[in-house]
Amino acid sequence: MKIELRSKVKKLMLASSIIACLASCSNVEQAAKSTIAAEPKQPNILFIMSDDHTRQAIGAYGGHLAPLNPTPTIDALAKQGTRFDNVFVTNSICTPSRASIITGQYSQANGALDLDGKIGVEKQYLPTLMSGAGYETAMIGKWHLKKEPLAFDYYKVLPNQGKYFDPVFRDINGKGKWPNNKVQVEGHSSDVITDLTIEWLSKRTSDKPFFLMHHYKAPHDMFENAPRYDDYLADVTIPEPGNLYDRKNFGSVATRGENGAMVSELGTSVSKRNPRRNMGIHMDVDQDLSEHDYTADSYQRYLKRYLRTVKGVDDNLARLFEHLKANGQWENTVIIYTGDQGMMLGEHDLIDKRWMYEGSLRMPFIVYHPGKPDAPKVNDDIINNTDFAPFMLELAGVETPEKMHGKSFASTLDNETLDNWRTGSYYRYWMHRAHHDVPAHFGLRTAEHKLIFFYGAHYDATPNQSDLKYAGHKWSRKDGVVPSKVATPVAWEFYDLSADPKEDNNAYNDPKYKDIIATMKVEMLQQRQQYAETDVNYPHIQAIIDAHWND
Repeated sequence: MKIELRSKVKKLMLASSIIACLASCSNVEQAAKSTIAAEPKQPNILFIMSDDHTRQAIGAYGGHLAPLNPTPTIDALAKQGTRFDNVFVTNSICTPSRASIITGQYSQANGALDLDGKIGVEKQYLPTLMSGAGYETAMIGKWHLKKEPLAFDYYKVLPNQGKYFDPVFRDINGKGKWPNNKVQVEGHSSDVITDLTIEWLSKRTSDKPFFLMHHYKAPHDMFENAPRYDDYLADVTIPEPGNLYDRKNFGSVATRGENGAMVSELGTSVSKRNPRRNMGIHMDVDQDLSEHDYTADSYQRYLKRYLRTVKGVDDNLARLFEHLKANGQWENTVIIYTGDQGMMLGEHDLIDKRWMYEGSLRMPFIVYHPGKPDAPKVNDDIINNTDFAPFMLELAGVETPEKMHGKSFASTLDNETLDNWRTGSYYRYWMHRAHHDVPAHFGLRTAEHKLIFFYGAHYDATPNQSDLKYAGHKWSRKDGVVPSKVATPVAWEFYDLSADPKEDNNAYNDPKYKDIIATMKVEMLQQRQQYAETDVNYPHIQAIIDAHWND
């Protein structure tokens, strides 16, 4: 009887142990699953860039065009995310800016000084590192870096500038090898590029997160909107910048010439000021109008065409964002919106980019991060486009390689203060008088001040000026080709942006700024060394710098 009882007790004890063990194992398994589930998932990263979309034409930035409500979709993104207010381009022209974004480097380091710059796969650092971090990568839209974007898993890109209507693309799946792997798609480029991105997203089979660069051609000149926008703003008078007609004490001998001798040459204008190239010529304005009426009509046509292409971008973003929401991707996708540089929209009677003036220098940069609901609404750290790659890499969990000049500012989304951050952003425009007759220059932009040195020489020292002749309003070679190598006067410009945000007064010779200017020159030299932006390879430019540094 006792033996039988003991046997039953042992069986009960064994059963209890098994049950306890199973329960324990189950708990361990559940705990493991919970741990796995708690690990943060890499977010998708959608980098959207429009060509020449300046912050003045984005409502969220509150400029004089904001009352027109040109960008409700982008404004809503800014309201949900963070608007970065002090973001600057390092070389305000399409190819160099895009090269700095892909490489995280200044122009001399990556080799793209001007529109002839090329970035091969060996320097396509950003997509390469994203792939290494486990991302599926794609590039759709305007590429403009000449070489095949082989670092991406998928690409469908416009050749060079591309066309607004029925654009041709170079397609990784097209027949033939780059650059002959072309396919044509019907429609307006902004609609088509959005369609292509939605198609790629819809057909993805990978379980990897995606890194997608979605680049619009719009609103690059010459502006061609989809026909449905022909009447947009037709009956509206576009607000004018206050210095469209009166340039005040803006500029210097470098931008006006001795005694104003080059006012009609330097910088494409809205008005008749530059008779060779002004927006009124391109906009078919009546040449018999008075100076004021011509300028007013030219400006209205210019801005309406520009904003109609902006409207097309904004509406297409609404369509793209709706796709992300409908397919459950919105809450795990970091969305970044920017332009490849700023754009002068009539300020100081100037159009296009290239200049270090505010309209051209400042970039829009808006970030929506669904995993950072408490991110600040506005940030005013001094950021430039070499920082974009490090920023996105940190979002993906990748450290910034030493070869990149930029630094990540991702911690700002957690309301952290950036340590040892720059106090000024260095800028350099290399092309000198190409296309829009902008003299070559470099400078430094701090939170409150801007210092610019116009050295006025092309980096290619040949041919000599004796090989050139002047006729009418342009220089030409004996073979008739317009050069970009004619030197212009050298001068400094300084603007106190805290007191003069519109840059109406060049205060370089004002004694009260002497110490500030001296400090900025020291910082400028340090950054030129730090970013390999010196002129050791261009001794003719260094000679100009040496001769005028203390002017």
